[in-house]
Amino acid sequence: MTTMKDNIELAQKLIQIDSVTPDDKGCQPLIADYLQPLGFNIEPMKFGEVDNLWARKGNESPCLVFAGHTDVVPTGPESEWTHPPFSAQIEGDMMYGRGTADMKSSIACFMAATKQFVEDYPDHKGSIAYLITSDEEGPAVDGTVKVIETLENRNEKFEYCLVGEPSSSEKLADSIKNGRRGSLSGHLTVKGVQGHIAYPELAENPIHSAAFALEQLVQVVWDHGNEYFPPTSLQISNINGGTGATNVIPGEVVIQFNFRFSTEHTPESLQEGVHNILDQHNLNYDLEWNLSGLPFVTAADGELIQAVQQACESIVGDKPELSTGGGTSDGRFIAPTGAQVIELGPLNATIHKIDEQVSVSDLNQLTKIYYQTLVNLLS
Repeated sequence: MTTMKDNIELAQKLIQIDSVTPDDKGCQPLIADYLQPLGFNIEPMKFGEVDNLWARKGNESPCLVFAGHTDVVPTGPESEWTHPPFSAQIEGDMMYGRGTADMKSSIACFMAATKQFVEDYPDHKGSIAYLITSDEEGPAVDGTVKVIETLENRNEKFEYCLVGEPSSSEKLADSIKNGRRGSLSGHLTVKGVQGHIAYPELAENPIHSAAFALEQLVQVVWDHGNEYFPPTSLQISNINGGTGATNVIPGEVVIQFNFRFSTEHTPESLQEGVHNILDQHNLNYDLEWNLSGLPFVTAADGELIQAVQQACESIVGDKPELSTGGGTSDGRFIAPTGAQVIELGPLNATIHKIDEQVSVSDLNQLTKIYYQTLVNLLS
């Protein structure tokens, strides 16, 4: 295989841009300037304050899309970093910086692999595309979801999507995400009657009223998962009640909770289950729901997974395991189009942490995996 070029330099250039969500700060023009000479049609898509990039080479099927984000989370106290968080400093085999693992380095590897593939296979079949947003780490309302809406409205389709999120756990390519659980959040307000704590007969304590219902909610076995997903999980994240005084029964308590759910459930079935339990306890409540993503899965026997697993095995010697664990990603917006979607990227051990870092040798291997995936699908 030809030695890959540009990936480390490209990664450093992207990481040195302080593109804290949702500000792209010029990352996407850098990507576009690299891709355009390779034959890509460049289409910036700005929605609200969010920059997005759709770049495509070719119009034929099948089309492989590389998807990712240029925005990063805030650095935290810069004084606690070993190296400045936007320096992309390399020490030994490690490159330090915000976005090294999540996920500017993956984008750099996409780019270097694509250039090498286009040079080696100028008459390749199908198409290659990039879907890049600066709104993944934030609200994610004007990013990938809006680009997908635009593509769907003009009936522009693609068959495969490789998202560069950091999927590896212990070593590079030991795991790829072939799906994600759905995420459904509830904002529950249980109402009572405020009063003096010494006269409980004149008040109604909503914390007491809610406690029994919450105990039942957290003990429910919602499902047992399936061959692709672990069991559905409910977690309470916040409980807020009281006036701050120790002698006042509060008038309401606010509880926030979240379901990470499998394909065994729909949002409607989970909502119905929660309402049934709350109603059994005769609570006076308001409940607002927010669905941030449906569960999705790409079948293990699909062409994309086969191509990626073969690429990983040829480069690192082992076939990666399939996983649907972890949080949500922009894959949840792409999967409903019918495209096969997987996530493959560097180690996730330091993402969102002080001293986020990535192995340079891993990036060289990752670039080769992306290149071989292109070969397997489009040569």
